[in-house]
Amino acid sequence: MSLISLFINAGLSVGGAVICYRLILDYIPIFIARKMYGNDQCKVSNAPVPEPMGVICAAVYLIVMFIFIPIPFLEWIGNETETFPYAKLLAILSGLISISTAILLGFADDMLDLRWRHKLLFPTLSSLPLLMVYYVSGNSTTVIVPTIVRHLFQPIVLLPVTINISFIYYIFMGMVIVFCTNAINILAGVNGLESGQSLVISASVSLFNVVQLIRLDSENTTGFWHHSISLYFLLPFTACTAVLFFFNKYPSRVFVGDTFCYWSGMTLAVVSILGHFSKTLMLFFIPQTINFLYSIPQLFHFIPCPRHRLPKYDPKTDTVSMSKAEFKKSELKTLGKLFMTACRTIGMLHVEEFEKDGELYYCINNLTIINLVLKFGGPMHESTLNSVLMAIQVSGTVIAFFIRFYLASLFYDVVE
Repeated sequence: MSLISLFINAGLSVGGAVICYRLILDYIPIFIARKMYGNDQCKVSNAPVPEPMGVICAAVYLIVMFIFIPIPFLEWIGNETETFPYAKLLAILSGLISISTAILLGFADDMLDLRWRHKLLFPTLSSLPLLMVYYVSGNSTTVIVPTIVRHLFQPIVLLPVTINISFIYYIFMGMVIVFCTNAINILAGVNGLESGQSLVISASVSLFNVVQLIRLDSENTTGFWHHSISLYFLLPFTACTAVLFFFNKYPSRVFVGDTFCYWSGMTLAVVSILGHFSKTLMLFFIPQTINFLYSIPQLFHFIPCPRHRLPKYDPKTDTVSMSKAEFKKSELKTLGKLFMTACRTIGMLHVEEFEKDGELYYCINNLTIINLVLKFGGPMHESTLNSVLMAIQVSGTVIAFFIRFYLASLFYDVVE
């Protein structure tokens, strides 16, 4: 039944993509008429661009998923000889509740411009239904001890293959959800970047699930279900995101908004938790992880952070170059100084020093990998920049598959 369900899910996904395409075309003038638009700061034209169009695709996605809910359970409906798999139904419903809540909070962010502390809190609250069902369903909270660690400690103590870390595992899953919902939002500012990176990650994780289904033993019904439920959520998301990317890529006809970032991040986190591969998911977020680590000094205000860190647009050459942050030396905190020294030494930071009004000032590139690419590559056209960033994302996927299917086997006897 799982394979039949996957084919039906794929068919519904294609239908959802067609509906998304039509609705976006219909709602572009409606969004503009209701002043739900922004202006592209990297274009000469000041024409209004509708936002947040991600809410349209998110709504279609939810409708597709609601229609699909009964499909995997048709063989149990009206069957009195077998016990209905309530735990599996709860898993799907809890995932949809968390995704729906994330979409609502994302739309609230688009409308109200929430503060960063709220953006960290709300995804945590959205994850509670999913984590609660994960707990009451008796799902595993064990982690595999690397083989090399067991060998190192073998002369002292015999370590088990797996260790139950209990509530710490739930903390980890909560952190995965918070990271995923914000990582895509942090790496943004170029036409097609938010939708493009989400599309690559979603397609990559879908491929991972397909590979796992092929590799699984036919008798491993639990593992087959875990990867199937992941695909149930991913296929409609990938289809809807592909349509959104078509409109969002350069030159962008729509902006995706924070609604899309919340929706995409939560969906990817949900499929990894329901599919029991939350640690593997982080491998597909390698560019986002690097961007987050590079951005930490500004995000946590060790170094002054401007409101917007978009690339700087030059209308004369129609190119973008790295944007910069200017601040007094006295405003720099100790951790910020250490970061600047380290990055400047290895060539990962552009730094200018000058004096103004009797005080020493610093001028550095804003700390995102977008600006880092522009630092090394120089000014470039926005479409070229997006192509470079997408190439980095695809390269991250290749590295993720290499780590997961080759390096992991060197360190673990069993891989999740």
